[in-house]
Amino acid sequence: MKIAITGATGQLGRLVIEKLKAQVPADQIVGLVRTPAKATDLGVEVREADYNQSATLETALVGVNKLLLISSSEVGQRATQHRNVIEAAKKAGVQHIVYTSVLHADSSPLSLADEHRATEADVKASGVAYTLLRNGWYTENYTGSIHGAVAGGAFIGSAKDGRISSATRADFADAAVAVLTGEGHENKTYELAGDESYTLTELAAEISRQAGKDIPYKDLPVADYAAALTGFGIPEGFAHGLAGWDANAAEGALFDDSRQLSKLIGRPTTPLATAVAAALK
Repeated sequence: MKIAITGATGQLGRLVIEKLKAQVPADQIVGLVRTPAKATDLGVEVREADYNQSATLETALVGVNKLLLISSSEVGQRATQHRNVIEAAKKAGVQHIVYTSVLHADSSPLSLADEHRATEADVKASGVAYTLLRNGWYTENYTGSIHGAVAGGAFIGSAKDGRISSATRADFADAAVAVLTGEGHENKTYELAGDESYTLTELAAEISRQAGKDIPYKDLPVADYAAALTGFGIPEGFAHGLAGWDANAAEGALFDDSRQLSKLIGRPTTPLATAVAAALK
């Protein structure tokens, strides 16, 4: 049995590999990366696999039984890149494709969802057994801004009072490992989100409690929030994306109370307070 993970040197990919090594022998794990020389610390077999180079993909997937296709980070190119991987997987005889999609991909207003919908359709059309892991928002998407918020005296955003059911990367990594090592997940779709939801006002209150100073949440118009992010050095296109996704959160796009994630991983998802404490260290 060979289990391969794309994007193996990414933040999620590394977590999945570390957790997989606790479940299966390391020689059954394959890390797929663009630059193998940068992945020598993974402790597993590493193979070159470029989303844009079909020849490398077909070679990399030889002998692989299960494939975790972690979505590419190149927004706008992902549908094509993922299709290349799926076609190569089918040619190589991969028996099960597990894909990290986005929460409620079939109905989500997030601009990110279009490419995920396209990939979900490609996975289903491939004829290969699949599992769709519709991952919600990473808690780290917000806790990564904590130090800046503490320094600046406010946590800013455009999510109004929208409730966000985020979970940590470690929670989502555990879900991927559960599917890759478990049984009965073929041709299923999981909506994965944190057990608890919160507004950004509540997040700011938790930051304030742990930081020992008042850090209010300041809700901004989308254009103003995007401009502020650009001012922090975030590329303009990505800044507008972040601000737009916050606006979608205001409409409930990042909320889910089905608790499918905690059921899948067999434990509660990481509490917000724990994630905030980790970010403040």
